[in-house]
Amino acid sequence: MGKTKRLKMGRRQPKVPLDQQIENENAVQSKGRIKIRPKKNEDEEYVDAKLSEKIINEARKQQQELEDEMPPSERVKLTAPKLGPTNDQDEEKEEQDSDNDLDGAYYENIEVNEEDEKALELFMNKDGPRQRTLADIIMEKITEKQTELHTQFSDAGTLQIEELDPRIKKLYEGVRDVLIKYRSGKLPKAFKVVPSLRNWEQILYVMEPHRWSAAAMYQATRIFASNLKEKMAQRFFNLVLLPRVRDDIAEYKRLNFHLYQAVRKALFKPGGFMKGFLLPLCESGTCTLREAIIIGSVITRNSIPVLHSAAAMLKIAEMDYSGANSIFLRIFFDKKYALPYRVIDAAVFHFLKFERDNRELPVLWHQSLLTFVQRYKNDVSSEQREALLGLLKRHHHYLISPEVQRELQHAKCRDVEVLDTDMKEMP
Repeated sequence: MGKTKRLKMGRRQPKVPLDQQIENENAVQSKGRIKIRPKKNEDEEYVDAKLSEKIINEARKQQQELEDEMPPSERVKLTAPKLGPTNDQDEEKEEQDSDNDLDGAYYENIEVNEEDEKALELFMNKDGPRQRTLADIIMEKITEKQTELHTQFSDAGTLQIEELDPRIKKLYEGVRDVLIKYRSGKLPKAFKVVPSLRNWEQILYVMEPHRWSAAAMYQATRIFASNLKEKMAQRFFNLVLLPRVRDDIAEYKRLNFHLYQAVRKALFKPGGFMKGFLLPLCESGTCTLREAIIIGSVITRNSIPVLHSAAAMLKIAEMDYSGANSIFLRIFFDKKYALPYRVIDAAVFHFLKFERDNRELPVLWHQSLLTFVQRYKNDVSSEQREALLGLLKRHHHYLISPEVQRELQHAKCRDVEVLDTDMKEMP
């Protein structure tokens, strides 16, 4: 015999006198709920699809007439709205135009002075080592594999070459074809598991990353930066992202919006970004003024932990000088970190080693020195301050050097503050 079901009792009503109950039944009561209905705008009118298509076609005709009337030297590319791409070529062109429009929202159009570029070329190390790409290293490892079969590597940061199954190779060749034409949307699932593979670099080589679209490169950077360890992410930034970014800037004199976002996404692994992207770019000795300004804007717009920035500043200050070094150092100085004295000393020695350099230093070098003195004048020692004042006599800029001298003369050096506190503590 089952249990008897309990009857659900309604909510108990409060006791009300009989006369009031009769009055309530005769009157209509509001439930307390207020419905808010949006008012329609009577002035709002909608245009149907056929009429909007006619309007757009007329706008295109007028645009073409205006362009025909203009002289060829003054013609400006005007874009009319599209109802939708008619084929793959129109879709690709539309995506490229939108990329260029969005690009300007992240850094201004860079107009590099030819004189500044020539001045920086004097400090470039054109005989330095060539930038190695993923394809170069893969070919070297394949050559080693042919001589030493069944070689195993235990380090996660080293490249691992294995015999690929023909089915796997065919699969990732299909993924490669998708990434070459990729614009937006979902990525193949086979691509998302690449970071978890032991021979992920070899799989990347099969997919030919130098042929990927800019949007695919951004998605790849996002996936690899979030799923790889720092040492492995460093290799991806160095072998895949850095050569692609440099090639794009050299080809188009600016950086694609998606590649710019990829560089920003790489900063989610700040250690891997510094070791795999920024420091190799400075060490190459061939970093142009345009490249330094674009990559520097990424560093300016993003927050970077002080330890990673301090280590990068220390390495850049100890490198052989190039004009790009001054740009990156000035950007890091402007972040106003509380730097350890070791980094301060390295920056001072970076400037003092030009005391015996007879070349005319670029304006970027003087600007970097001024920024350093403005931010860290109270962190240098009195001996370093005197040495910097002597450096100004050797390398003088008629506008910047007086400001540097004024800042140094009003500086409270760190060793002077220590002496003052010691004197106050003495009885």
